[in-house]
Formats: sequence, C-alpha cells, structure tokens
Amino acid sequence: MSIKITYFVHGTTNDNEQNKKTGWAPGELSQKGIHQLINLGKIIDSKKFDIIFTSDLQRAIDSTMLAFGGYPEIDKRLRECDYGSLTGSLEYWDPTRYINNPHPKGTKYNGESYKDVENRMADFLEFLKENYQGKHIAIVAHQGPQLALDVLLKNKTWKQAFDEDWRKTGNWQPGWEYKVI
Repeated sequence: MSIKITYFVHGTTNDNEQNKKTGWAPGELSQKGIHQLINLGKIIDSKKFDIIFTSDLQRAIDSTMLAFGGYPEIDKRLRECDYGSLTGSLEYWDPTRYINNPHPKGTKYNGESYKDVENRMADFLEFLKENYQGKHIAIVAHQGPQLALDVLLKNKTWKQAFDEDWRKTGNWQPGWEYKVI
C-alpha cells in the first residue's frame, strides 16, 4: 500500500513580491496571492483528499482556507526553514551554504539547516505511513519542505533540488505529486 501526496505551495506574499526571505515570520498574502488561491480552489475543486495538512505559519493556513474552504490539520513539521538572522532579509544568499550548516542565529529566530527541514519531513512521512496508508493527502506549505520531499522521495541531492526548483523558472503548477511507499 502507498500514500499519495499532492503538495501545494502557499500563495504569493507581500514579502515574496519584495524578494524578502520570510522563513518563520508569519507572512501576509498579497492581493496576487489571494487571487492565485481563489483560482487554485476552482482548479482543484474536483480533486478529493482524505486530509489536508498545512504548516502553522499564517500564510500557509490562510492559503489552505482560501483554496480549500475549510480548516486544515496544522503540523509544525511543515514549517519553512528557519532563516535565523536572515529572516526578512532582501540580500541574496546561496542556499547550498545552509544544507548542513544552520542559518545564522538571530535575536528572534534560531536558524536551522536544510538537513533539519529534511529530518522534520522524514518524521512527518513516518507519521503518514503509520496513520494514512492508502490515502490521498494534500499538503500546503513552503519551499524548504517541498525540496525536502524531492530529496526524500525522489532521491535528489539538496543541490539538485535547489538547481531544479520550479521557483527558478516560474513553472508553477496546481500541485506536485509524490508517492510514499
């Protein structure tokens, strides 16, 4: 038996539009993001999910409610990577620097590595295996957890996941499919 996951990213935020790194900050959906999610809801209206999970960050919760019209199951393991002192930053940094090393600690956020995100997602996948065999799961979350699924379920390296990230090309789609065996 297996579990089917359809992964959705939260809608565009004001921070996204300004190229700010939101990390663990709540983030607020922009007007563009609100319209994206209303349209996503229309596109996926015919899809049926056994359960919908989202991170506990406000932009993901708001996205889930707009697209799916209901309350999701909230799970902290689906949070974005904690960018530490780089949270809210406009500066570019090479994410591969933080695969094994945590982002620098800040006054409000502690910083973590992408391996930390991978470990959280591996734990979440074990939870799904124990509780949702044969089910179709929807997840609404962030870049870090999605790339971690690419690493865990599609056997990519972190560098490959970053290099092939759809965000670089703008190749958004209404959900990415993953299978947990």
